[in-house]
Amino acid sequence: MIRAVRVHEVGSPEVMRIEAIELLAPKAGEVLVRNHAIGVNYIDVYFRTGHYAAPQTPFVPGNEAAGEIVELGKGVKRFKVGDRVAYLANLGCYAEARVVPAERLIALPKSISYETGAAMLLKGLTAQYLLRQTYKVRKGDRVFVHAAAGGMGLILCQWANALGARVIGTVGSAEKAKLAKQAGAGDVILYREEDFVARLKAITKGKLCDVVYDGVGKATFPASLDCIRPLGMFVSFGSASGPVEAFDLRLLTQKGSLYATRPTLNTYTADPEDLQKMARDLIRVVKNGTVKIALTTRPLKDVIAVHRALEARQTTGSIVLIP
Repeated sequence: MIRAVRVHEVGSPEVMRIEAIELLAPKAGEVLVRNHAIGVNYIDVYFRTGHYAAPQTPFVPGNEAAGEIVELGKGVKRFKVGDRVAYLANLGCYAEARVVPAERLIALPKSISYETGAAMLLKGLTAQYLLRQTYKVRKGDRVFVHAAAGGMGLILCQWANALGARVIGTVGSAEKAKLAKQAGAGDVILYREEDFVARLKAITKGKLCDVVYDGVGKATFPASLDCIRPLGMFVSFGSASGPVEAFDLRLLTQKGSLYATRPTLNTYTADPEDLQKMARDLIRVVKNGTVKIALTTRPLKDVIAVHRALEARQTTGSIVLIP
């Protein structure tokens, strides 16, 4: 038996309960991982509230973790018992251990802690495809990042800055502005105090940005479109304030023949070889210090308080639960 957080019905953070559950042995091609650290992401809120539908109830939230392999299923050759790994999985990570397909495991170098491994994978791989594939950021590009002091935002700022982009970010407080600037945002807009569109136009002298990375959603759309140069790209990758509703595609014409996309990590990592390639790119920038993963740790028993803070936008960086 192991301890796990379970959701029997969707709703507020209080629907999460820590319970004892039985864990099955790994089947062929699977491994059993003892979690040392569990990543918390806003997608966990989406599943808990029912914004994203879980395949069944009750369910265990969580989509990433890092730990140690304690048992191998038949046919697993690439790993051995005792190996350090991080992984992405569809639900089930808010637990002391879980069974994972071996092809979804990422070998975790000794130079990267379990806590960093759990904090970096989902957000870091998302940043990788956003910056290196969805829109290939190049030196001199102007990049606009909403929620620049969040876990995703800090990674985007650092990596985009390292690629030679001019990074402009939005944040909700002066304290968060300092964090975003330290991460490489050359200009930071306090969205609660300023009209971010007017301020961005002033910062860029009317040239606007090549790409907007928007994980906020409803609260920043369609104003984000007014921040993009003609033929630029709007990239929506999250909806922390609520989803972007259906909109008239003619808006893209009116704003300058813009491109708009709503990519997902699952699509980019569907092929195990692509997952490993992206992970190597991420591990490279973390190991060499280009991207530093800002994180705080909390015990698993504090999961309700963690979700409350996450929804209230009171967090910065990444949060990691320790089982």
